Amino acid sequence: MRNFSKITLSVLLVASAAFTSCSDDDDPKPEPVEASIYTRLGGTTMVADPESPGQMIEQGRLNFRKVVNSTVGLIVADVQNNASGNLGAHFAPVLAEVGAGNTTKYAILIDNLTDFFSFNTGGTNAVNTYSGLNMVDAHDPAKNPRMGTKSSSADYTKFVGYVGAAANTNGVASNTELYTDIVAVLESLRTPIVQK
Repeated sequence: MRNFSKITLSVLLVASAAFTSCSDDDDPKPEPVEASIYTRLGGTTMVADPESPGQMIEQGRLNFRKVVNSTVGLIVADVQNNASGNLGAHFAPVLAEVGAGNTTKYAILIDNLTDFFSFNTGGTNAVNTYSGLNMVDAHDPAKNPRMGTKSSSADYTKFVGYVGAAANTNGVASNTELYTDIVAVLESLRTPIVQK
């Protein structure tokens, strides 16, 4: 009987410890999952596409397209003003085509950049549509004749600045976590893009 009591006491102690350790106070609280950049830019909510009457577009993709369009506009303005250290040499093939009235490949560039940013920030529909080159090949003129020259770190820093200014223009303030997260994505691409 004495052995039974020791066993019973042991079982009760183990059970008591188990029940005590399972209290709500001891359970680690899961960290809240932060929404993706794409979601914070509007996500998959469908809205009218201002560039294609009668068509719908995901709000996240539309917002990325706005930032891409604004970024390209800033680069073109910089080139036209002959600003010091402008990025014109990088985009010379595309700018020459646009100057000659051919905007087909320019539109493809905008679409590819929008797909790329959408996919890499949590967008789901870009998974099956991004068909551009990988980052190293896309920024190597030997492998991509649409790239005018290789990028230096200073060139890339200027590009990141343009994207930041474009984000500001489209409602993403510099002092927000969303802005910081967008810049972090761009910085994660510095190594494959900077090739000189």
